[in-house]
Amino acid sequence: MISLVADPKQWKFVIRVYAIILNDDKDVLLSDECFMDTQMTKFPGGGLEFGEGTIDCLKREAIEEFGQEIEIVRHFYTTDFFQSSLFHDNTQLISIYYIAQFKGAIKFKISTYPFDFPFKQNGSQAFRWVKIENLTADDLTFPIDKHIVQLLKDI
Repeated sequence: MISLVADPKQWKFVIRVYAIILNDDKDVLLSDECFMDTQMTKFPGGGLEFGEGTIDCLKREAIEEFGQEIEIVRHFYTTDFFQSSLFHDNTQLISIYYIAQFKGAIKFKISTYPFDFPFKQNGSQAFRWVKIENLTADDLTFPIDKHIVQLLKDI
């Protein structure tokens, strides 16, 4: 059972926005990262900043992470169950996923194995394609991303 602070004024929300980028509808792009001294595999994307819309957030994150623009194809999923934040106390996480595609050819390195970076330090990041048919919930770090795996297999 989740224990929350009694005062609702202390409850917070974190909104994260992610891209589901497909390659010929057979592969999905994953991001291997090191953040807060934790290695994680997730979908590309990040946190919504105050004053930003969700699509603007994802487009900003694409420039920051890939160094190139994406276009949003359609909304895919928004969290519909309670998920507490793993990194913040008394905080509920809401994640929004969009199907997206790159504008033009990919301009960054695509890795062939997980955590393809020289130093496992905060800020390290690498990207790789994974076949959707081979993807399992255990390939992803976070609970909502694990839920997305099954949704991807159902499309």
